[in-house]
Amino acid sequence: MRRRSFIRLAGIAAPWMAAGCAGRPWGPPSAHELSADVLVVGGGLGGCAAALAACRAGLRVVMSEETDWIGGQLTSQAVPPDEHPWIEDFGCTRSYRAFRDGVRAHYRDHFPLTAAARADPRLNPGNGWVSRLCHEPRVALAVIEAMLAPHVADGRLRILRGHVPVAADTDHDRVRAVALLDRSSDRRITVTAPYFVDATELGDLLPLTGTEHVVGAESRSETGEPHAPEMADPRAQQAFTVCFPLEYRAGEDHTIPRPDGYAFWRDHVPSMTPPWSGRLLDWQNPEPKTLKPRNLVFDPTLQANGLNLWTYRRILDKTRCGPGAFAGDVSLVNWPQNDYWLGPLVGVTAEEAARHVARAKQLSLSLAYWMQTEAPRPDGGTGWKGLRLRPDMVGTADGLAKSPYIREARRIRAELTVTELHVGTEARMRATGRPLAELTAARFDDSVGVGAYRIDLHPDTAGHNYIDLSSLPFQIPLGALLPRRMENLLPACKNLGVTHITNGCYRLHPVEWNIGESVGMLVARCLRTKEPPRQIRRDRRQLADFQQLLREEGVELGWPKGTRAL
Repeated sequence: MRRRSFIRLAGIAAPWMAAGCAGRPWGPPSAHELSADVLVVGGGLGGCAAALAACRAGLRVVMSEETDWIGGQLTSQAVPPDEHPWIEDFGCTRSYRAFRDGVRAHYRDHFPLTAAARADPRLNPGNGWVSRLCHEPRVALAVIEAMLAPHVADGRLRILRGHVPVAADTDHDRVRAVALLDRSSDRRITVTAPYFVDATELGDLLPLTGTEHVVGAESRSETGEPHAPEMADPRAQQAFTVCFPLEYRAGEDHTIPRPDGYAFWRDHVPSMTPPWSGRLLDWQNPEPKTLKPRNLVFDPTLQANGLNLWTYRRILDKTRCGPGAFAGDVSLVNWPQNDYWLGPLVGVTAEEAARHVARAKQLSLSLAYWMQTEAPRPDGGTGWKGLRLRPDMVGTADGLAKSPYIREARRIRAELTVTELHVGTEARMRATGRPLAELTAARFDDSVGVGAYRIDLHPDTAGHNYIDLSSLPFQIPLGALLPRRMENLLPACKNLGVTHITNGCYRLHPVEWNIGESVGMLVARCLRTKEPPRQIRRDRRQLADFQQLLREEGVELGWPKGTRAL
């Protein structure tokens, strides 16, 4: 496929592009034209990790970001890290561990922690129980910016905030340039590079570059997955969520104005297969594994964990600091009640996608208002007027996160696609005949990292309820990072070669970071050896050399023997 865009019409081309530009100065001096060794489109976790790895290898990097906050899931989407139970000891890259250490150091350096909290080597600032490191998004932002700061200061990294990709110029199986729109000025910047990384939350570069990709759910006949639907369904995209932080101040009234969509959301009963348990705004909802109704507790006056939603994603626990330091705890609301599945963000017009995001914001505000006014309390009363939105924590006027929390994107048609048969516990047990004690995920000889999480699929926009399956600690195969046709475009987010099913365990924070970091190192390797990514995977010696480099840089490629299923 040969595509031409305004870039070609403007005559912008770099004669050295095919050979790489490592070590060369920035491109043309025009404010509207840049050149680099690699353009990373998307400044989320995968994008930041890719940029960090590429800069560490001495490359010149341009990274764009749609919002004014880099960090994606942890910052603009406001979600504390979802991680596996061994994260403190193994199962992530060295640089991701440095990020986690940086978060704890930030709290020790800047927060009035108690002596016990300060001395805790595994400090959990929010003391939430979804993660061993629940923290507020501004801290994640500060730590990630600090990690990238030396490369920005040296000029190796240029970050274009508030920029989105709008066009691409391709020549057969190669991307030549990508145009970025500066939303603040409505001006375009054209970036040429030998390599391009799609680290956007929805895989936005894939359609712009004509890269073959999948949307939604594949059919069972295509993937062989026991839990795939009989028919492929591009509408089946996981719910997204507009998250928000809530503080509780007893005895105060912080009730927000009644949201415009409140009546609809208060009375909304999801239409879903298998059925939902009742109204969406309720403390009862389906248990994801069994889909049987379960009753959750919500009480911001209780410190106990368990099923109390207040402590689930709590990002500030005032008891971790000295008396009077903070007026109340803060919890991050990313719950079943504000998952939005009434329409997808991919496969619709930009206007329709914007309407869905606007409705999702109304849902989140309606949930906040419902909790303040009508939600049942354990003592028999209704509402908690002391719940207060914290716009300062997310950098917005309305108190909602800058961006929706995205769980599923377009996915490349890859040289190797990871399926449920590779990582699902039940599927592996049936395929191998091995007992659970001896069971492992499929071994990939081209591993470039590891991850672990249950196959956790939230309800989707085609009306399917949760799919929550046990999975085995897995590897990230290099083949899943290589499009079948395109030579110089690589994924660094949720857009790698996984299925709708296995996206459910490959989409979490440390896995996305590992994907991005390995891709950044792969680009550097390709420029240094003048070999394309596909050849590095195919050539056993080159693959072994690359994997040794990954190990030296702190990327784990396998799991310790006996690591159990989740």
